[in-house]
Amino acid sequence: MLDKLSSVLKKTTDKIANAIFLDKNLVDQIVKDLQRALIEADVNVSLVLEISKKIKQAALDERIKGLEKKEHIIKLLHDELIVLLGEKREIQLQKRNIWMMLGLYGNGKTTSIGKLASYYGKRGSKVCAIGLDVHRPAAPEQLKQLCDKMNIPAFIAPEEKDPKKIWKKFEPEMKKYNLILIDTAGRDALSPELIKEVKDIGKLTKPTETFLVMSADVGQAAKKQAAAFKEACSITGVIITKMDSTAKAGGALTACAEVKAPVVFIGVGEKPVDLETFDPESFLSRLLGMGDLKSLMEKIHSVVNKEDIEKTQKRLQEGKFTLDDFANQLESMSNMGSFDKIMSHIPGLSKLKEKVPENMMEQQEEKVKHWKAAIKSMTLEEKENPEILEKQTTRIQRVSRGSGVTTSDIRALVKQYKMIKELINSQASLEGTQIDQKTMMKFAKKFAKKIRL
Repeated sequence: MLDKLSSVLKKTTDKIANAIFLDKNLVDQIVKDLQRALIEADVNVSLVLEISKKIKQAALDERIKGLEKKEHIIKLLHDELIVLLGEKREIQLQKRNIWMMLGLYGNGKTTSIGKLASYYGKRGSKVCAIGLDVHRPAAPEQLKQLCDKMNIPAFIAPEEKDPKKIWKKFEPEMKKYNLILIDTAGRDALSPELIKEVKDIGKLTKPTETFLVMSADVGQAAKKQAAAFKEACSITGVIITKMDSTAKAGGALTACAEVKAPVVFIGVGEKPVDLETFDPESFLSRLLGMGDLKSLMEKIHSVVNKEDIEKTQKRLQEGKFTLDDFANQLESMSNMGSFDKIMSHIPGLSKLKEKVPENMMEQQEEKVKHWKAAIKSMTLEEKENPEILEKQTTRIQRVSRGSGVTTSDIRALVKQYKMIKELINSQASLEGTQIDQKTMMKFAKKFAKKIRL
């Protein structure tokens, strides 16, 4: 996600922090690198020039001396980037929530509904979806397929071509749910017909939130689109999709901030779990390589049900941690995304990621697949007490033959299991379903020293 901009921002702050003197040549170089990176991320040129001007003025301000000046410039850069990204909008669920999705063709409205259904369903909400897109072929069926995968009800009537009739048909049944997600039709462009249809649906359904769904690759065009939808349909927030696949994401984010259309969610991949609430501070923290523990916690809660988390924590508190538990943790990590995505969220490990060869992450993911296969070939005794594998090496050879996994991979599995168990046991307690930031930082620091990729 915006890898080049992230890299330049990290180098820029490092250059400022490590500089003995902030002379004109160094400041010019820093500003030039920053300008190039922001423009490549499709940030509006006038905004880029405004930031550049402020950094130069701060650097040349003779009233600010030495270390104080460096800290001032880094803080200025941070604050200006936060302004570019816009204000955070917290979404608070009410007793009954009706969310309507708007947007043009191909921007990901239906996919985003599937992700939102998964996100809130995992957090205990009673969620359903309803398909009011009567124009795009197979739109209702696509919505139904997405929701079926997550055991979320989807109300559709493929034969009906009047969205108002579809709503009225299922309205009594939807009263059982506290979050209703409405899929609406799109167009190639914002047209009077689309505006009329959306307004009619809005009057009937009375949504508590109206979200515009936009693809990150529209770049600066997002400004015009967000402004037009905001004026015509009174949108309350924006969901930006495809954040993982385009450098133009910077343009979409900053354009929404310019027209005061707050970004509330971002899509960062294709899996249901690849949806994040948008927090400018957390987002910038990740861009600067400082991790983002809040989003990591969200991801954990998106792949594991609340009940499963509580059950696992109870077992850990009782000192029970078997290879089956370890395999379940690996499965959850797989659902959370690739190793480099997970590492980018953890302070300490986010910087370690840069030092790891490009294909090393893929090798580690392949190794995890081998570990899962090996665990399936073990006896119950071996899973519950993996240390006996080290004492009786014939067991390792048997598991190797049964799973097609090398003996060295099995030994590495046992080593990693013991390390994780030790780290878990070293934590004083895990209260409720939350891990505080201090504990996580401590965990990350210790983990970073021990991890072997």
